[in-house]
Amino acid sequence: MITPASAEHVTEIARGLDHPWSIAFLPGGTDVLVTLRSGQLLKLAPGQAPQAIAGVPQVFHAGQGGLFDVLLHPKFADNHLLYLSYAGGTKAANQTRIARARLDGGRLVEVQTIFRVMPTKDTPVHFGGRMAWLPDGSLVMTTGDGFDYREQAQRRQSGLGKIVRITADGRPLSGNPFAAAKGAQASIWSYGHRNPQGLAVDAVTGRLWEHEHGPQGGDEINLIVKGGNYGWPVATFGKDYSGATISPFQRYHGMIDGRVVWVPSIAPSGLAVYRGPLWPAWAGDLIVGALAAQEVRRIDVDAAGRVVGQSRIFPSIRARIRDVRVAPDGAVWLTTDEEKGRVLRVTP
Repeated sequence: MITPASAEHVTEIARGLDHPWSIAFLPGGTDVLVTLRSGQLLKLAPGQAPQAIAGVPQVFHAGQGGLFDVLLHPKFADNHLLYLSYAGGTKAANQTRIARARLDGGRLVEVQTIFRVMPTKDTPVHFGGRMAWLPDGSLVMTTGDGFDYREQAQRRQSGLGKIVRITADGRPLSGNPFAAAKGAQASIWSYGHRNPQGLAVDAVTGRLWEHEHGPQGGDEINLIVKGGNYGWPVATFGKDYSGATISPFQRYHGMIDGRVVWVPSIAPSGLAVYRGPLWPAWAGDLIVGALAAQEVRRIDVDAAGRVVGQSRIFPSIRARIRDVRVAPDGAVWLTTDEEKGRVLRVTP
């Protein structure tokens, strides 16, 4: 059941941005970094015009491709390292990549591409690209299935349609579930994903949450476990955009069901676990943005990790939501996916 929710105060932090994709909060509590899909990294500071950060890797900007997530190293205050996920390559051969760099004033230095999804593909869509840190200090990232290559989401020799787990230097970890499996990619943490656009770790429980787009229906929220198979394209509640059946199965033995399934699609994008002081009743709940539904939802999660309800929140905001973040002070920040996109800060 979808129930309405609370009033809110919305502050517009920036506007006129070309499809802002992701937000990272810099130490100090006032400045933020924002990625634009076109390939720019901006610094936003109160009372100042957005500052473009130089040195960003060249991106493949076509279709859904471009610059995606920005993630600070856990020890950023000391080492100034950050990570960017992005589409690299060409129309004929593109892939999701991770670059590591050090922020030095207004530019990135020591830029190094530390991870590339293989194989490459010739479609400019379904890149994934969301990143997060697990409690053990490992880095996880979502990868899309490339749209025309959906069968590869089930193939462990392919990096498409996966969540990968690597070191801060980009190397697979020996504890990954298929690290010793013949022919499998050692970086794989979970598989059977379509186009995951949300990834978040609960800092209290350590749970890793993900959401992904279905085709025509079948969007999902998943609780990710080591080695889990999340079904795509064998098990899905969605249909092909033509209306054709993709699979006769909505569930399949050995494959993990979504904790939430949306039919029709809301096109979820951006995911955060709320652990802030401004809405204490939301502790441990998920905040989800939606592109197609143009809204923000709260997913009510109980102590055991079960989803027990959901509600629309922030009803005054009607826009394609691309990213959702919880600031250190508990405010919820959003980006809107528009040619003249906005960065918004929401408080009670």
